[in-house]
Amino acid sequence: MRLGIFRDWLKRVGAVLSHRGLDEGLLAELEETLIAADVNVYAVEQLIERLREEARAQRLQEFEQVRALLRQILREWLGEPEPLREHPTPPTLYLFVGVNGVGKTTTIAKLAYMLQRRGKRVLLAAGDTFRAAAIDQLQIWADRLGAELVKHREGADPSAVVFDAVQAARARGIDFVLADTAGRQHTATRLMEELKKVHRVAEKALGRPADEVLLVIDAVAGQNAIRQADEFARALPLTGIALAKLDSTSRGGALLTIRQQLGIPIKLIGTGEKAEHLQPFDPDAFIDGLLN
Repeated sequence: MRLGIFRDWLKRVGAVLSHRGLDEGLLAELEETLIAADVNVYAVEQLIERLREEARAQRLQEFEQVRALLRQILREWLGEPEPLREHPTPPTLYLFVGVNGVGKTTTIAKLAYMLQRRGKRVLLAAGDTFRAAAIDQLQIWADRLGAELVKHREGADPSAVVFDAVQAARARGIDFVLADTAGRQHTATRLMEELKKVHRVAEKALGRPADEVLLVIDAVAGQNAIRQADEFARALPLTGIALAKLDSTSRGGALLTIRQQLGIPIKLIGTGEKAEHLQPFDPDAFIDGLLN
């Protein structure tokens, strides 16, 4: 996970720090670097001011001191890793939300594979009933993984799909239900009301709220990802972020903003196209990728 947001700037710091300290010129360069990497202005201002204050208070003159301070600030922002919740009474239900094209269906399939490797039985719910392609794609993944699938016809009520999936999982002794949902634009009021209904019906079926409501966002979406997170968080009790398509070409700065401003924990990271290219979020590894 080599994202390198701070890498070139740190090289510059290493070259000049001993001569003039962490001055305003270097801080201005960092500000430009972070904004270009999709960290929003508010978060950038907070980071720059913290560096300015600490540099003065501690009289930072060593390259490693600056690196250590950056690591400390970023670690505070990202917080401790939060694993996915697993309910002691099966089935555990994860609802996946997000706009079309972010990698939602693929993320569901990857998580199903991860759970199967732990010996868990998984059922997929094709709750994006407005796109025949979404149902077909989940069917292909279910066949490939040997997972069970609950689906209805195109245009059916998504809530009914999730309800039936939970009932089927309970009857068949399934451990996890991973439910896809519709992904039309997050600004559409009707979609958000629909997702609220799915959440209510899921709670009725389970006898408790969904164990996770995971927003899938595209790592290369930049500031748009932040807007998506804000809109979905207004409509649903999001429990975590699954960041898709985070590879060597992604800047990943939006993730810092989402975690620091909205307080939504990052739970999963997708780093490639294969089923095994999904992992729990490790804040220390992510910071290493930003700094190195």
